[in-house]
Parts: sequence; C-alpha cells; structure tokens
Amino acid sequence: MNETWRPAREPILNVPGAITGLAAVFVLIHVVRTMVLDIEQDQEVLLLFAFYPIRYSADLLQGFVFPGGLAADVWTFVSYAGLHGGWLHLIVNSVWMLAFGSAVARRFGFLRFLAFSAACAAAGALVHLLTHSGSPIPVIGASAAISGQMAAAARFAFQPGGPLSRHQRGRGEAAFTQPAATLSEMWRDPTVLAFLGLWLAVNVIFGIASLPFAGGDGGDVAWQAHIGGLIAGVLLFPLFDPFRVRRVA
Repeated sequence: MNETWRPAREPILNVPGAITGLAAVFVLIHVVRTMVLDIEQDQEVLLLFAFYPIRYSADLLQGFVFPGGLAADVWTFVSYAGLHGGWLHLIVNSVWMLAFGSAVARRFGFLRFLAFSAACAAAGALVHLLTHSGSPIPVIGASAAISGQMAAAARFAFQPGGPLSRHQRGRGEAAFTQPAATLSEMWRDPTVLAFLGLWLAVNVIFGIASLPFAGGDGGDVAWQAHIGGLIAGVLLFPLFDPFRVRRVA
C-alpha cells in the first residue's frame, strides 16, 4: 500500500517547557499577591522572599529581624526573581525570556536551564549587594536571570549554523547544538559585541533615568544586578553547557 509522504508539522508555539513553566509561575505568584493577599500580607511576602541589601547589615537594622532567618538570607538571593513590581514589569521580563531564554533552554535542557538561571539571579543579587550595601529598598524581578540567559545565547546563537547566525540561519534542533564561541572569539565577534553593547546601553540609560516603564509601575531599575547576571551568564556558560566549545579561550 502506497503512502503519501507529508512533512512534519511544527507546532505554532514551539516554546520550551522551562520557559512556559517559569512564566506561569511568575503569573501565578503575581495573581496571588495582587488579587488574594492584602497589603500587609504582601509586605510579609516581600520581607520573606525579596532581596533586601539591608538584611546583611545587622548594625543598620536597629533590632528589626527579617523573617526566615538564616535560610531566607540564602534563598532570597534567588527567590526575589519570582516577584515583580507590576504587570508591566512581569510582561516585559516574560517577553525577553521568551525571546532569548528559549534558545538557551533548548540547548541546556530543563534542569540545567533552571539551575543556570538561578545562578545568574544569585550573581545579580550579589553585585547589587556590593554596590548598594545597607540599602532598605528591595530588589525584585527576573531581569538578572534573563540577562544571564541573553549572555548565554550570545555564546552560541550567532555562531555558524546557530539560530541567529548571519550567513546561514540555523534550522531545527541542530541549530541549538552548534559549538559555542570561546571567550576570546566572543569578544572578537562584532555581532556579539553589538548585541551585548546595545543591551548594556539600554540598561545604563534606563537605570540612570529611573524610567517607570523599565522598572515596572514606578520602580527604579537595578541595573547593577542586570550586569551581574550578564557577567555570570558569560562566565558560567561552560559549566552548564552540555556541548563542548571548539577550543579553550
């Protein structure tokens, strides 16, 4: 019996589960905070899960004790990424994560991607702590983790055969398994430098101007945390990448 061959159909929204899962978690958390909890309860959530630099300056607390104790001192380096300042903040971060995190999630796989994103979030919090020691203003949002995802994408997406390559746009799953650029190659690639330079300029401009759009409903932009996430994304990429780079930088 003869059968007619038909090309496989690609799903309209072929988004990795890690991306849709994280976005769903962000939405769920924000729904609970804005539609279920009252103001005092939401403040308790912030004290327990947001990143407060003053938490690590006992001499400035004047007897105030943050909830969660030592465990919260550790988990807030990551948990702050699940909180957002408003729907605009959440939507902007989710769109950026969809655009750049998807390629990294396809390459790393579910667990590696989550661990990598958590590491970049923690690095962003650390840099913010070093530059804002004793600040009572909380940091929330997944931007540092997403900055790390963007940096990771820059390590391989623009390489020949990659999903964003200039000369030959990669197709299919093979595009996400192409050898990554070494650090030395990365800093010599004008496309990568332009990509990261534009990102850096936008973050610095929005950070200095403290535009409400970028921070989400009136919050300032913690651009130092974004830079910390970006640096971590560049440097930690080889530790999470399941595919070898072409040679040591």
